[in-house]
Formats: sequence, C-alpha cells, structure tokens
Amino acid sequence: MSQSIYPPSSEFSAKAHVSGMEGYNALYEKAKDDPEAFWGELAEKELFWFEKWNHVFEWNPPFVKWFAGGKTNVSYNCVDRHLTTPRKNKVAILWEGEPGDQRMITYQELHRLVSRFANVLKARGFKEGDRAIVYMPMVPELPVALLACARLGITHSVVFGGFSAEALKARIQDLDAGVVITADGGWRRGKEVRLKDAVDESLAGCPSVKDVIVLKRTGSNVTMKEGRDHWWHDLDATASEDCPAVPLDSEHPLYVLYTSGTTGKPKGILHTTGGYLLQATMTMKWVFDLKEEDTYWCTADIGWVTGHSYIVYGPLSAGATSVMYEGAPDFPAFDRFWRIVEKYRVTTFYTSPTAIRALLRQGDQWPNMHDLSSLRLLGSVGEPINPAAWEWYHRVIGKGRCPIVDTWWQTETGAIMIAPMPGAVPLKPGSGTLPLPGILPDIVDFNGIPMEEGREGFLIVRRPWPSMLRTLWGDPERYKENYWSRIPGIYFTGDAARRDADGYYWILGRVDDVMNVSGHRLSTMEVESALVRHPAVAEAAVVGRPHEITGQAVCCFVTLKKGDYDPAVLGKELRQWVAHEIGAFARPEEIRFTEGLPKTRSGKIMRRLLREIVTSNAVTGDVTTLEDMGSITRLAAQHDEE
Repeated sequence: MSQSIYPPSSEFSAKAHVSGMEGYNALYEKAKDDPEAFWGELAEKELFWFEKWNHVFEWNPPFVKWFAGGKTNVSYNCVDRHLTTPRKNKVAILWEGEPGDQRMITYQELHRLVSRFANVLKARGFKEGDRAIVYMPMVPELPVALLACARLGITHSVVFGGFSAEALKARIQDLDAGVVITADGGWRRGKEVRLKDAVDESLAGCPSVKDVIVLKRTGSNVTMKEGRDHWWHDLDATASEDCPAVPLDSEHPLYVLYTSGTTGKPKGILHTTGGYLLQATMTMKWVFDLKEEDTYWCTADIGWVTGHSYIVYGPLSAGATSVMYEGAPDFPAFDRFWRIVEKYRVTTFYTSPTAIRALLRQGDQWPNMHDLSSLRLLGSVGEPINPAAWEWYHRVIGKGRCPIVDTWWQTETGAIMIAPMPGAVPLKPGSGTLPLPGILPDIVDFNGIPMEEGREGFLIVRRPWPSMLRTLWGDPERYKENYWSRIPGIYFTGDAARRDADGYYWILGRVDDVMNVSGHRLSTMEVESALVRHPAVAEAAVVGRPHEITGQAVCCFVTLKKGDYDPAVLGKELRQWVAHEIGAFARPEEIRFTEGLPKTRSGKIMRRLLREIVTSNAVTGDVTTLEDMGSITRLAAQHDEE
C-alpha cells in the first residue's frame, strides 16, 4: 500500500521548539539514556517549586512517585507565576458562550477570580485532603473552580455535564465528596441542559455532601435547599482576593477522573501534582509547538481528560491564550467552529476525529465561507483518525499548510504519549507517528514478546512516566489487575497497534470491552448493567459497531422477562432508559430482542460473535466454545427479516 508522507516545511521547522529528525532523536535518546537527569532538569526549569524534591522518581512496581518530597502547587504554576512577567495582562481564557456572549480573562483577572473562589471554599470549611465534585457547563467558572480547589489541595473530580443524575450519584458516592460545584444549567444546541435538577436528584443517596454551590448561567428557575445550596455570586461578593496557594507535596492527589471500566462500576483514575503538571506543560510545548503569540483552541469538554490537560492545566501552566467554547460545533449552523477560528484568529486547533468526520460530511462550503489563514497547526485526539478524514482536515481546514499532530494517549496516561513533534517528524495520515521523549512503548504478544514489524499486537509502555495515573481511587488491587497484571511490571494500555518499517505507531483501537463513542470511553458492562436494571430485561449484551460519524455505535442484544411487550415501543423505551441512566451520548443506536445470547459452556457471553453479527451479519470466527450454535443462527436470521 502506497503511503503519503508529509515532511515538515522548512519554514515551520526553522521556528519550531524541536527542529528536524536530528533534534527529535537527540531529545529522545537523552531521555532514554538518563530519565532521572532528563525529567529532573525539566522540572527545575519549567515549574515553580516551594521546596525541591529528594528523588526524581521512586519505582516500586506498579506504584511510582515523582519528585517526592518536593513542594509545589498547580494553581500557583498556572496563574501566580505569570504575574511577575509580561503575561500579567495577556488573555489566559478567551471564552465564547453558545448564545454568542464572550469574555476575555487575563492572567491577572484569573488570579483574582481563583483567589476569591478559593476563599469561598475555605470559608465553607473545605481544606487540603477534602474532595469536590464539579458538574458544570463549559464556562470560565469551571477552570476557576478547578484552580481554586488545586490552590487549597482539595482533590476534585469533574463530571461531564452530559452524564445523568444516576451516573453523577455513583461518582459522588465513590469519591465521598463534601461539596458539589454546579450551575443552574448550560446551553447546547439552543436548549438548556439543566444541571442543578440532576444534582438534586443525585443527592438523595449522598450524605457526604454538605454544600452545593450553584453558578447562575441560564437564569432559569431552580430549587435551592436552605442550608445546603448557595448561589456562587452571593458567596463570591464578600470573598477576599488574597488567598496564598498551599505548598503541596508533589504526590498530593490533584484530581480523580472517572472512566468506564470493563465492570459496571466506574473507575476513578487518580492523578497527582508535580509529575502530571510537568508532562502536561512539556507536551504543550513539544506537540503544539506553543509560541507566546499563539491563540490555542482545544474543543474538548473539560469533563474529559483532554479538557483537564489541554484546556486547563497544560495551556495555563505554559502561559498560553486558551479558547473555550460552551456549545455544539453545529449550532446555529455547521460553520460555528470555523466562525470562531476566524473571529479570534486561532492559530492552533485541536479536536476529535468524530467532529472532523461530522463536519466533513456537511461539505467544504462551510469552512470555505471563512478566513482560516491564521491556523498554523492542527491536532486530533480521542481515537485514531482515518486517512481520508486526515487528508480532508489537512487540505480543507489547513489549506495544505498546517502539520497535523495526531495524538495517542489515555485518561490513565495524563498527557500525550505518541504524537509527531510538528517541526521534526514527517507525518503519515492515520499514524500517531513516534513516541515523545521519556516514553518507551512497544508492541507485544500475549506473552510480552515484541512483535515483528507490521504485525498487530498489544500496545504497552515499558517505563514509568511523570503524568501516569498513580492508582484507582480506593482500589489499588483493581489498579494492579487492570494495568499491570497482563504482563507483570509493564503498563498494559488495552489498545491494539502495529509498528511500520519507520518505527511509526498505528493504533488500531481497544482490545477489551470498551467502546469509543464520539471520543467518550464507554464500557459495554456499564450499558449492560443499565439495561438489566429495567424491569422488562432479563439479560443484555452490548457491543460497538463501526459508525462513520461517532467512531462506534452502541448495539444491544436483549432477552426479556416473560410478558407481553411491543418490541417497537419497548425498544424506544430502553434507548431512553440508557440515556437517563448514563447520559444521552450512551443512547443505543440499535436494540435487538432475542430468545437467547451466544455463550460459552461456562456461561460467558461471546461478544466477539455479536460484534461480527452487527458489523457483517455473518459469523466467521472460531465457534468451538459456543454452547448453542442456534443462538447465533437465529440472531443472524432475525437481521435478514428486518
């Protein structure tokens, strides 16, 4: 297969932080040969420390500490340290609401907002070691809340505003949070997403929550419970603007982010302070080739890890101007993204393949209506980008001028792991290209033996890195089992990949029962658990089917309890039920009712066979362990009749 290669332009390379393959190779080898000296030097140069660390890292597999004994503060690094530099009056957050309202918040103003809100939390009795849930729309007060928590050492967990009350409750309970920071609602496609209602519904079973702080965003009526619920603006009005950042240990828990596991219970991925911030800051510079004058826009939601690392912590620590947008990419029309790029002269644009595919389908006329000449770098995140979408992105959005950084990383890794350094590494559409300095990946078989060039295998990482997850919140055993037991002492990513003759990595997607729907990780088990909670459902099996827009669509096979059901009515009801239990993004595309599910003799559902049915409507894989061949034949026949 012929492969297009796009080398960096000489103009881009000349000004890049890392220039040419010799620049990349020198940096990569330096990190590989002496990781301790490499990361230690960067930590000293790139971050502010109240006290220096004892050791760069301590590795007791599978547990690691980076810069232990060192004292720092993420909020101080993201805000305070810029105030003694010319960045003081630089715009930190350039925000646009879906209705078109906008705010430009400088680093100095951000410092005032963060200090005031930190004092609000302090006055309510919250302190280092406490935990907060943040369930907010994409408004500037969301990063303000995170930075205020980080300032005091309050471990926070952002819950994506698309999650339902049930999903929110599970996260509040697991974290044992004392405060929920929310808003009346937010705007999405011209409609209000009512957040406070969901908080009220979730709190019935959450005795740990003492306070709910509510931002007024939409102005709609909400119920306020006396003693527990407080308006943000009321508390903020009297708060002092003097709130020193608390010196925290480098390993202090910064945030917990819940992600789908292969069981129904969400798993809380814990990121700590110093190592996480260092790698988020360095990848901003290496991957996005960040310049002082850039206007950088990551379109993710802060409810996902991309928003944590590349809207809040990475860009602000690196002193960038970061664009934030509240609403949908297609509202009020399909050119909303391009309108924003033109309006704010965005230079760096980082979005998901889902968004790229959806916008590609609408035709070139939408981007072509706008002047996109300010763009100098494009990025892609969330899942592998197929070469056709890559080529469109490069040609139509970048006008053939802009390198595309196709980034591979995970909630667990905290920061980008495999991606091109745009002034150094030639690009191949569909490949994440090469690992970043300090990252030692490999592709292996079940026994941990490296695969030959071009062969598919499991993507692993051989050595600890600063921004890696430290454990699963309250569940170190599950952490060991999920990530370190498959190949002892080696981090197992759960992704399949291959490596080509140039050493480039091609990520092929998940190998476990986790779907990637519009860039959101969703476990099949979580959807199955939701379905089985419905009174009509006896058993359910869920698989992902390739989908040209969302990447994967949720397909469900359901067996019912005895009763008289109308399949059309019940199918609709179950789709709505899943949306209520998990969130609208998890709504199944297809529900098939069946008398029985294909199982092994030991009773395990054979999802692999169901996956074949929804993708090709045939079963060609190994069925030797299948107990009842008829179950598969009936399911395939059922589809033919539809």
